[in-house]
Amino acid sequence: MNHVALQPTDVALSSVVSAQYAAAQRHGLSAHFVEHVAGDDGDFDIALAVIPAGAFFMGSPLKEFARQDSEGPQHKVTVQRDFALMRHSVTLGEYARFCNATGYPHPRRYSWTDAQFPVFNVCFVDAEAYAAWLSEQTGHHYRLPTEAEWEYAARAGTETAFAFGDKIHRSEVNCSGGLHCTRGFYFCGLSRPVTVGSLPANAWGLHEMHGNMQELVLDHWREKYSGLPRVAHEPWLEGDARLRVVRGGSWFDAPGMARSAARWYRERAEFDLNLSFRLLRELGGLT
Repeated sequence: MNHVALQPTDVALSSVVSAQYAAAQRHGLSAHFVEHVAGDDGDFDIALAVIPAGAFFMGSPLKEFARQDSEGPQHKVTVQRDFALMRHSVTLGEYARFCNATGYPHPRRYSWTDAQFPVFNVCFVDAEAYAAWLSEQTGHHYRLPTEAEWEYAARAGTETAFAFGDKIHRSEVNCSGGLHCTRGFYFCGLSRPVTVGSLPANAWGLHEMHGNMQELVLDHWREKYSGLPRVAHEPWLEGDARLRVVRGGSWFDAPGMARSAARWYRERAEFDLNLSFRLLRELGGLT
């Protein structure tokens, strides 16, 4: 998994990375670290990145390409707590270990069988079950991120539509393709996910935050940002609990759905070939 140069200025990028390394030092960790998990079905490692506390403007400006009303109004959110986030989606192999160890039902099978593919055909309930199991195995609290935590991590200090700038190329984001919002013209995508860690990371070392798979978060769906928490670790849990927010877009979605601010929803028990998740590990304490 390699760092790549991004659109922001060198000074801004240096500040973002410096904040990450300072946060990691506070917790006695490396900015990018691995948690080793010993299990009955074999040992495995979880690749994590420390995400430093800070503040950001959540949502999209009125003139951003492909903007939807549900992304506004833009508002300032404070991230009071450092946290760690998986550097990529939970994989098929990792999720299979959980199922084998607990007897939890395996996801519906499909032709994609590479253990390094992101897990798919899982729903919100499944993600919660996996998080509970992983927390028990490691002794650390793993959970889905809130919507605000997810967007903050995806942006990695940027204010552009994507962490890579306002336009993307298919070498950076796996989406359905199109003539808009790209640095190179291409008419279609791969029509499938890529293995995790295949695409460039953002400044904090997170892969495939844009495209590849939609990712579940904790929040209930809402049509607009109103009356919501202004601190990132508090999810919005009012309204219809059947609808949960998903972020990041996927291999099936247009480029605009892969923007940092783009959001959509899924039924709580809905599963699909383009729906996955990554987990947050709490580091504890307010900064």
